[in-house]
Amino acid sequence: MRKLIGRDLFAKAIALEFDRGMAFLFAPVFLGAGATIYFSLDHEPAFAQLIAGCLALAVVALLLRSRPAVHLAVTTALLLVLGVLAGKVETWRMPGGMLAAQVSTSVTGRVVSVEPMASGRTRLTLDVIDTERPKLRYQPERVRLSALAMPADIRAGSIVSGYARLMPPAGPVRPGGYDFSFESYFDGIGATGFFMGKPRVVALEGSTPLSTRLSVAIETARETIADRIRASIGGPEGEIAAALIVGVRAGIPDSVNEAMRRTGIYHIISISGLHMALVAGTVMFLLRGAFALFPDFSARRPVKKYAAFAALCSISAYLAISGVVVAAERSFIMLSVMLIAVLFDRAALSMRNLAISAMIVILTAPHEVVGPSFQMSFAATAALIGAYAAWAQRREVMPAPAPQARSFAGFLAHKSLIAVAGMAATSIIAGLATALFAVWHFQRVSPLSLFANLAVMPVVSFVMLAAVLSAIAMPFGADGPFLYAMGKGLTVMMAIADWISVRSPVDGVGLVSTQSVLFVAVALAIGAMATTWLRLLAVPFVLAGLVVMGNVETPDVLISEDARLVALPITGDELAVSRARPNPFTLDNWRRALNVETTILPEDVSNDAELTVENALDMPPGMPFLCARRMCFARHMSGAVVVTAASADIAKSACGVASLIVIDDATAPDPCNDPAVLVVTKQDLARVGSAAVRFDSSADKPANILFALDIKDRPWHAQRGFTREARGLPPRPEKAFKSKPRPTNSNRSAYSDKPVFRKL
Repeated sequence: MRKLIGRDLFAKAIALEFDRGMAFLFAPVFLGAGATIYFSLDHEPAFAQLIAGCLALAVVALLLRSRPAVHLAVTTALLLVLGVLAGKVETWRMPGGMLAAQVSTSVTGRVVSVEPMASGRTRLTLDVIDTERPKLRYQPERVRLSALAMPADIRAGSIVSGYARLMPPAGPVRPGGYDFSFESYFDGIGATGFFMGKPRVVALEGSTPLSTRLSVAIETARETIADRIRASIGGPEGEIAAALIVGVRAGIPDSVNEAMRRTGIYHIISISGLHMALVAGTVMFLLRGAFALFPDFSARRPVKKYAAFAALCSISAYLAISGVVVAAERSFIMLSVMLIAVLFDRAALSMRNLAISAMIVILTAPHEVVGPSFQMSFAATAALIGAYAAWAQRREVMPAPAPQARSFAGFLAHKSLIAVAGMAATSIIAGLATALFAVWHFQRVSPLSLFANLAVMPVVSFVMLAAVLSAIAMPFGADGPFLYAMGKGLTVMMAIADWISVRSPVDGVGLVSTQSVLFVAVALAIGAMATTWLRLLAVPFVLAGLVVMGNVETPDVLISEDARLVALPITGDELAVSRARPNPFTLDNWRRALNVETTILPEDVSNDAELTVENALDMPPGMPFLCARRMCFARHMSGAVVVTAASADIAKSACGVASLIVIDDATAPDPCNDPAVLVVTKQDLARVGSAAVRFDSSADKPANILFALDIKDRPWHAQRGFTREARGLPPRPEKAFKSKPRPTNSNRSAYSDKPVFRKL
């Protein structure tokens, strides 16, 4: 670089960037990198080593302040280690207590939240008080259960009891996929499941802690507001309105969710920076307009600070009433830093404030760094602030054109054109900054998101204005007109989303490489934070990211972690599956990862004596699954034969022809003892999760397999080693559990009229 540009020019640019505070802007980047390193480790690091490393690096950085280059390098290392330590501390303070295996038991717990679902069921989040029949020795502290029927008087804070089926959090549905057990661990959810009947409200003696009473009061207010919104607006619009105001999204129909995902406007539903900014902006606009009616007072008082303080209070209340979800919490921190900057006469929208917000989020919730919400929100905000700063810098050096005389109609048209151009630029910049992250996490893209966002943003602004006014008027019972206007705005928004969704091209794009995401992240950091010509250094990283984007090996076979579902692509747009009723969620994820649209279900050939696994090599490549006598077999496009079997004895007949055998039995040994045949049992999958297989081009080499969890020994996966399947044990035989006599009640038939089975 020095040879191409010149040493002096390069050194001057670097010095100017440091004078403008670029070193501080990169502090959250290295903190986040440290947190990412922690969550990518195979084993837990020791506390003592991390603390000692931080102290040693801090002392060295303090002693070497006189040597800027060395001081900068040591500080960078300190931030990396501090990010690792932040992840370790967060993991240590989590309650853990995740369920290891499915179990049916009677659960008694305190209701944390009540969420009506679009399917007609109701989902409860419970703090578990006790379990019985059987009593769990290692019961989870919090569970999430659904039920088809609920008592009418159930509320947050109620004590409920019922017989439920508890299931442990699932791992990734494929290697590299979203890890549900990871998210559940940091959300404090130890198990999910459903009530086997209607739960009942019971009385419990003893005092309730103050923190619990406070959370119950807030949750009760949320439920009351949500019920009022649904009663006033009704339909899907009422569910969306409840999601926008109090953060309750479970009742939104799947068709509406899918339409907004395809059009790229689903971010509107999640309470995040957009909603916080609209609430704060609306409050500030209304207050400053009100202060303008009193010019004498406004001239003597800092009314801008008054409005900023009121906006800060409003988003604090909004955060509490929205359920303090992580996305809203992160957005609240970002916006609070900006509003506090206004109170101290600092620039509100600056990269430094964004860096402060990012550091607070990373240090308080480092696990969010590896999630799509954190990455996409900060990427979009950094890109917008960087683009705004570059445009402002350009306008400073360019001579301002002389104002043109326009008529009133021309003035309105000019301002409208500027507003549309501003919204278009915002959508394009934010979309480009987040596109690769969305593709990496969700394997989908919204080709018409720019048009959809341009179309709905004015409507969303109107909707949020009505939402703020309805919240202000609700205590006085005057919220009806505002909720009515909000419902009509949401109807328009849904109509736009539906119209664009049906015209949107296929949104599946398949897998992209992790290296591509890393290159683009580096380019984004440089391009957004640099203020000189050094922004151009982002271009090589962008080009490198585009070059290696397709540098990813698409699996030939995918295997679910319960060994019950196997899938393989048989043509360019067809996916063959081994079960007639595959899990819809798993199948949808696999289809998007492999970028296929059509699913080919297995065919029963039990009555055809010629179609047996011994004759599989005589069948053409690309043959879908054929099933007979508890065995299914298919032939990949490479010619490899894939077999699924219920036991080792059944699978033994396939050893001579199969390249891959999946056995749905944790006790099964390798029936082939042939290194050329890859055998995967239910025990393997129970220990290390779902698997992806690639066939070697050489026929004499065994297939390559990658497990989702591989050898990682982390707290959010520790419970997997205690299952019977992971220990190679057969399922526990079902044994009727005799319940004790209980007082007769209306809900007894829910689990007393049928035998209850104890399964651990």
